[in-house]
Amino acid sequence: MRVFVTGASGWIGSAVVAELLEAGHEVTGLARSDESLAAIEAAGATAHRGSLDDLGSLRSGAEASDAAIHLAFKHDFSDYAGAGRTERAAVTTLADALVGSDRALLLASGTAMIAPGRIATENDASSAVGPDSARGGSEQFALEYAERGVRTVGLRFAPTVHGENDHGFMSTIAGVAREKGVSGYIGDGSNRWSAVHRLDAANLVRLALEKAPAGSVVHAVGEEAVTGRQIAELIGRGLDVPVESIAPADAAAHFGWIGAFFGLDIPASSAITRQQLGWTPTHPTLAEDLEAGYYTRPVA
Repeated sequence: MRVFVTGASGWIGSAVVAELLEAGHEVTGLARSDESLAAIEAAGATAHRGSLDDLGSLRSGAEASDAAIHLAFKHDFSDYAGAGRTERAAVTTLADALVGSDRALLLASGTAMIAPGRIATENDASSAVGPDSARGGSEQFALEYAERGVRTVGLRFAPTVHGENDHGFMSTIAGVAREKGVSGYIGDGSNRWSAVHRLDAANLVRLALEKAPAGSVVHAVGEEAVTGRQIAELIGRGLDVPVESIAPADAAAHFGWIGAFFGLDIPASSAITRQQLGWTPTHPTLAEDLEAGYYTRPVA
């Protein structure tokens, strides 16, 4: 299958490209810079120059392929509404290019805010609806294209997609602990996060490409509930710093921007995904990656 991938040189995308190539698919990756182009070609894929703002490049990339996997996103917290509008336009362009073809469009979203306070499942609809909502409401909008001859599939990733060289949420939380000299959790630390190893997530994306039905949602969740306190304790052990509770009112001051997220109770299940696609995570857990020192070893 010829697959067009946005975000092909990113943290998840580069693993997905490797997974697809290993399975015998041909991959074309969207490259917005010379650095991205070099990384995509070094991985053995074909580079397609363009960006999320260049809708023509998205359209031509999708039209020339048997399927599209949309993993790129503008992570601009200073203009999240603008990032959402860009996302909406990009998804619209990709989906319109595939209308009536029965070709697949897989697009990334997250499990984090699907059902705060309880375990989210694949049967829960996204609460982000409309162009002004999170990520431009792109998941719900894209799934409607299933009725227009596009095999749309929502890829919901756990809030932490972990592994060696991860620079995401876990790296940020560990960085705060290193800077403050204390590994904090918020309140009593009983809030839950789901997690998935990067390579398990990439394997799921391939399975979804090959097997997921139109209009479906899959959850890239290896562990449904790791508590904030467990995370803090593992980071504290790795950095050899004390572990302490941070009052919710002090979370923003202590953690910075990530304080708004670290205290959320956002567990998620992948039971339906595992049953439907035969997906079984096999790579290290978040605790194992934290214990391996990937997030707490000395900064070069």
